[in-house]
Amino acid sequence: MQWRVGLEAYEVNAVHGYYDREHEAPQPFIFTVWATLAGNGRIEALEETLNYADIQIAIDEVMHNAPQPIRLMEEMAQGIVDRLAEFAAIASLSIRIEKPNAPLPHPGGLPAIEVLWHRD
Repeated sequence: MQWRVGLEAYEVNAVHGYYDREHEAPQPFIFTVWATLAGNGRIEALEETLNYADIQIAIDEVMHNAPQPIRLMEEMAQGIVDRLAEFAAIASLSIRIEKPNAPLPHPGGLPAIEVLWHRD
């Protein structure tokens, strides 16, 4: 049996983006994070799993505590991986970041990145 713990559609408003004009006003970033746990047996204690709150905290730390605007969503995702990888219960992570208000040449589409991380 394989366990996964996730947080879907968590929206954070922040002043990040590649273009300087994106740093003038907050815009939404939407996060979906799924963690596959290392164990495959029964889970009977919080220490054997990942608390949903820890996922939110990792995202908030990256998005609200960056010393300067983050230019790339890939860098955001890497920061979340770095924080969540500290939890020994996690074997792998899937992180998706959507940016619905990204500056595009014309209307249409939902810009997103996704990273899959596996513990070595």
